[in-house]
Parts: sequence; C-alpha cells; structure tokens
Amino acid sequence: MARFAYNVLLWLALPVVLARLAWRARRQRGYLERLGERFGAVAVSGSGQVIWVHAVSVGETRAAEPLVSMLLRDHPAASILLTHMTPTGRATGREIFGDRVRQAWLPWDHGFAVRRFLSRATPSFGVLLETELWPNLLRECHARAIPVFLVNARLSARSATGYARVASLARDALSHLAGVAAQTPEDAARFEALGARDVAVTGNIKFDLAVPEDIEARGLALRAWLGAGRRIWVVGSTRDGEESLLLKAIEAADPPPDVLVVIVPRHPQRFEEVAALLAGGGASLPRRSLGEPVPAAARYALGDSMGEMLAYYAAADVVLVGGSLKPYGGQNLIEACAVGRPVIFGPHTFNFESAAEAALAQGAGLRARDACEAVAMALALLDEPLRRADMGRCALSFARANRGALARLAGWLAARLDASRGPARG
Repeated sequence: MARFAYNVLLWLALPVVLARLAWRARRQRGYLERLGERFGAVAVSGSGQVIWVHAVSVGETRAAEPLVSMLLRDHPAASILLTHMTPTGRATGREIFGDRVRQAWLPWDHGFAVRRFLSRATPSFGVLLETELWPNLLRECHARAIPVFLVNARLSARSATGYARVASLARDALSHLAGVAAQTPEDAARFEALGARDVAVTGNIKFDLAVPEDIEARGLALRAWLGAGRRIWVVGSTRDGEESLLLKAIEAADPPPDVLVVIVPRHPQRFEEVAALLAGGGASLPRRSLGEPVPAAARYALGDSMGEMLAYYAAADVVLVGGSLKPYGGQNLIEACAVGRPVIFGPHTFNFESAAEAALAQGAGLRARDACEAVAMALALLDEPLRRADMGRCALSFARANRGALARLAGWLAARLDASRGPARG
C-alpha cells in the first residue's frame, strides 16, 4: 500500500514539480535544458561497460572526483555516466571531469521514466553518493540484476526520523541496494535500523579531496586582488538568509578598516541578489567576476566565481563555513581544513556532524551559537595570529589524519562486485 500511495503521489505532484522547475529556471535556465532526460530519455550508450554514478548537486559532485578517478583506474575499459539533479551540480561536473564522463539528469522516479533510463543507459552497476533513495529506480535495478551501491552514505538523526515515518517504503528501497558504505558508525546504525543490509563503515571520502599543488600560489594571487596587507575573512558557501544575518552582525561589530570580508554564495543564481545586499545604498561592490582591484576602503567583496573555493580558503586568514547559521545542515568544512585554515561554523552542522565534532575536539574549529558570535569569533582570531596559526596547523593535521576512506571504499566495492558476479575488473 505504501508503494502504491507513493506512486499515486508522484503522478499527482508532477504538475507542481514541472511548475516549480519552470519557476527555478527563471534564475537558472539549466533546469529546463534536456527536459526529456527528466523522463529517462538519456542518450543511448554505445558498446562497452557503463558505470553509473549519481551525484545530486555540487557537494556530491566534488566528492565524486576521487571516486570517479578510482573507478576509471579499476575499470579502464568502462565509461562513466554521471547523473545529477541540479544545474550547478551538472556545471561542476563539466568543470571537473570535462569529456572523461557523460552527463545526464537522473530521471524522476516514475516507473516508465526509470525503465527508459535503464534501457538506454545500460549500466553494469550504479554508485549513489550520500543519501539518495528512489524506490522505483532501486526496485527496477534490482529486477534487472543491476547492483546499486550507496557510498559515502550519511543519514542524520533528523533524516532517519523522517524515513521512519514511511518505514515500509524506506525498508523496501534499502532492501534493493547491493550494499551501503557509510561515513560513520552512527550513520551505519541508522541505515541498519531502517532495514539496510550489508552495511559497512568506510569513512568520508571528502577527506580524500585532491588539493592542487599550487593552491598556496593561487591563494596568494587572490590575496593580491583582495589587497596586500589586509586581513582576510572568507565566508564560504553561504545559503539564502545567512548573508543578511551576517551583514547585520558585522555592521554592529564595526571591524577595523583593514579587515575585508569576502562572501562566496553557495549557488551562482544568488550572486546578483547577494551583490545587491552587500552594495547596500548603491555603492560599488568589488566582485571577483569583474577582476578589478579591491579598493582599500571596501569592507566587503563578492566571490562570484565557480571552481575557486579552495583558492578562496587558501587566501583567507579565517574561514566561516556557510549553511550552518540557518538549519541547512552545514557545507563542507573539510575543504578549509585541507588548506590549513582555522574554521568557524554555526549550530547547524547535521550534514557534517562527525567532521564538525572532530574538528572541535582537535582544535581545528570553533562552533558559534549564532551570527553575532561567529563575527566575534572571527574578529578575535584575526587579532590573534599565533592562535590562528596553531588552529591552522591543527586543521591541516585533522584533514590529513582522516584520509584513506577512498582506499577502503575501493576494496569494499571490489569485493561486492565480485560477490554479485558483476563485471570483471579491467
């Protein structure tokens, strides 16, 4: 009955979903591109093995980079089909992978759409990142003997409670997975409580991100644009409503004139909105996309570019990670730690709870209760270079000590592909 009700709701919701897609396309035209793929009409795969990797948006796509490299290494004769749900995720995939992968939208979970997708894509096996449970898609993969693995899997207590409300549907979806590779023991326990089988703990592959060898040089180049001699506070991956909270708190604190606050919104469709907010009464706002030097009198600069987050963090003296001041769950704090920068985050980090708690315990980060406390913490750190340097060293050690999840995942995945009589490794 739960599955029947789910399918009825899918059809009833379709007009609303299409209307919402059109509405979002007003700001991001990519939502309406290749609309047929939303109904499974992906390009037909040629001959040869196809490995399907699903990364819903930007964070998952960046996390997929070492995973895709591993899969191409272990299956050199295979091609990768990388699917997404958002235009920013797809754009990030193009930026990272170029022509090393094919890209498509993951179809909506209507039975006819997932059957068309699987018939045209013909994947040998699938790898879903983090928390992607689509009952019809997983059921159809199981019926076609296509193993699907949920990797780098995370499930917050809040999300687990939500899935428990539709326990039979969640249990059905989880039963059709060939295995779950969880980030932490807590994640694994929540998946098992909902009915997942063959659950292992392999760690968080976001710790295995590839930090470019020239990242410090790129950070110095950004500092030259921001202004030599200034103290730089980067606020990265902010979400809707957070910038206004921070702006109010910063203006109340009235930082010294040599402090420059660089705000980098999470989603590019919000660049203009945030620019208008920071410009206030119409003053000129320094923007990365314009490339003009930042005036010495500027208090704010806008990081409105894609693919430079690590460079922004490398240019910073202090980092505040967005998505954590409002209940979005927090964005990736590991990136700032990986370039050795002290990190501040707000109270809402349920998407990175294990990493956040470990960063606190190891002296790499600070948790603020709200925007006002975050501002106070950042300004205090900017006044304490020795403490800042010590936290930066702790952050780098923390990031390096937690590497290795990718190697564990590689061994786990290979064993299960062999056990399920999947395609022979190349």
